[in-house]
Amino acid sequence: MRGGAVAAVVLVLLGVVLAGALLLPGAERAGAVQNGVDVLRENGFAPLAGKRVGLITNHTGLASDGVSTIDLLHGAPNCTLAALFSPEHGIRGTLDEEIIDSSVDGPTGLPVHSLYGTTRRPTAAMLEGLDALVFDIQDVGARFYTYITTLGYCMEAAAAAGIPLYVLDRPNPVGGVRVEGPMLDPDRTSFVGYLPLPVRHGMTVGELARYFNQVKRLGVQLEVVPMRGWRRDDYFWDTGQLWVNPSPNMRTVTAAILYPGVCLLEQTNVSVGRGTDRPFELVGAPWVEPRRFAARLRAAGIAGVEFVPVYFTPEAGPNRGVRCGGVSLVLLDGKRLESVKLGLTIVLVLQKLYPNKLEIDKMMTLLGNAEVLEILKRGAFPPASTLERHPDFRKFLDRRRAALIYDLPLEREKGGE
Repeated sequence: MRGGAVAAVVLVLLGVVLAGALLLPGAERAGAVQNGVDVLRENGFAPLAGKRVGLITNHTGLASDGVSTIDLLHGAPNCTLAALFSPEHGIRGTLDEEIIDSSVDGPTGLPVHSLYGTTRRPTAAMLEGLDALVFDIQDVGARFYTYITTLGYCMEAAAAAGIPLYVLDRPNPVGGVRVEGPMLDPDRTSFVGYLPLPVRHGMTVGELARYFNQVKRLGVQLEVVPMRGWRRDDYFWDTGQLWVNPSPNMRTVTAAILYPGVCLLEQTNVSVGRGTDRPFELVGAPWVEPRRFAARLRAAGIAGVEFVPVYFTPEAGPNRGVRCGGVSLVLLDGKRLESVKLGLTIVLVLQKLYPNKLEIDKMMTLLGNAEVLEILKRGAFPPASTLERHPDFRKFLDRRRAALIYDLPLEREKGGE
């Protein structure tokens, strides 16, 4: 082939590649999703005009251009940012301690009231002189991620104080369609379970706030500032937004997708990767044989994930400093993965292989469902009647529909995608 012909072919191929890149799924929507804080800023902070505001936030409270919600409200000409409230991990999201003290924010000089210290609820003294509360924190879509419990507690406090609460909405990074049980037993509510929800709830924080207000009859004057451009079947990579670690061990979108299932084991004697560079992407224990474990998990046929046998030594958690055998979880297709099914399968395989080693009862704190735990202890996988076909789960779906804000593909709303 002559040089001119070769060059022509190369140019054609390059054109095809570039055209393909331009047509990649989601590419045309890059940067399209605006968070609630972006919409609030565009509207000139009008809903907060004349108000002294308390802001519940952390490092994830950012506008699409990277400016923090703290700075935006502090500089707003028509309202006064008077106090800050921080959730677990603190105002900067870097702390991993049992108790976080209240402090003062250096750049603004404002008090930072810790809601993960001696109290986990705003007190009357903290709310004194405030006309409104604003909530802007990134959630990850799992029942036991504590930021949503902080949201519920703040709604209760706002109702008691007779002041409105505004939620600046953000994407659910693992989508708003797939919903997975089991439900939390009604008598097991706690800081890691604000009220009976399935493990993976499929709602944004704004929708959760509407659900909380409806189901618990909180009576708070709730205003949600919705996103612009978000669709229910969007995962985080569809939003065009920059990823910011919501907490010290939630370091990737992959971890967020795996988290609703893998975290079920966190209170047991199994490492979930804390104290490694891949939290929630590694699972193992000193008594696990990696190849055998991986083979049994692979045989379960879970779509969207693969299992690589590994050894690793965590520097945190129940096996700190001890070499663990286990698996590395390789995400192949995040939108196909049923993450809670994955977690329950991991528990079941460990229970079958190592029934005298796994401290399975300790998973009740996060699993929160006694019936499902007993089934797992017997060496069986929970049937649909205890998961997505359970009457409480179906009731949840019915109530959830009234709280949804964004378009829902109804034909896919069957507890999954």
